[in-house]
Amino acid sequence: MGIKENLDNIIQQKNRAAADAGRDPGEILLCAVTKTRTPEEINEAIKCGVTDIGENKVQEILDKFDKVLPVRWHLIGHLQTNKVKYIVDKVSMIHSVDSLNLAREIDKRCLQAGKTMDILIQVNSAEEESKFGIKTGETGQLIEDILSTCPNLRIKGLMCIAPYIEDPEEVRGYFREVKQLYDMYSKSGQPNLDFEYLSMGMSHDYKAAIYEGSNLIRIGTAIFGERNYGNRIQEV
Repeated sequence: MGIKENLDNIIQQKNRAAADAGRDPGEILLCAVTKTRTPEEINEAIKCGVTDIGENKVQEILDKFDKVLPVRWHLIGHLQTNKVKYIVDKVSMIHSVDSLNLAREIDKRCLQAGKTMDILIQVNSAEEESKFGIKTGETGQLIEDILSTCPNLRIKGLMCIAPYIEDPEEVRGYFREVKQLYDMYSKSGQPNLDFEYLSMGMSHDYKAAIYEGSNLIRIGTAIFGERNYGNRIQEV
């Protein structure tokens, strides 16, 4: 199937999962993950209705930015502090903030650019050593530290990448743990703490994430097909 057919299928399944969970399907944002995808593929998806795209690599954003139709860009992969300066004027939200050091660098660059950046705190609820993200129990302190030292950042919610397990039902507990944390802070009312997004679920497990409260799913291969890593772009 092509991109349009894949998108239609994902939207139908997203809506069905939301309905099964007693939720409004319209409250769940689909972010198309465009890692290794060409501008032509991305533009086709945008023409089919995609409004938000997520990139893992800074260099891929820089390489594609001027070749892609108007869309909201999300940085969803690990971000090194020395690369923040390249993307603060290009992305709408950074999903992968997991340290005060990174938050302060984003804040500094946003001050220079005269903007406020929406960010998500990446939570590693499974505490996998192979993944970035802060431990669940340390998330509250990081939030407080960012609020007290980074006035140019607006914390919009949390992001989680669950372990890859063949049966997605087995990762629901990790999603549930992050949802509980999300609920705790969503009623805070503090300045620059405006929880709106719970970014959980990818091509393999997005339905399980929806059942556990996700309202932003990050879908790549289920839209575009398997990735081709043959022409990787040199990082800045």
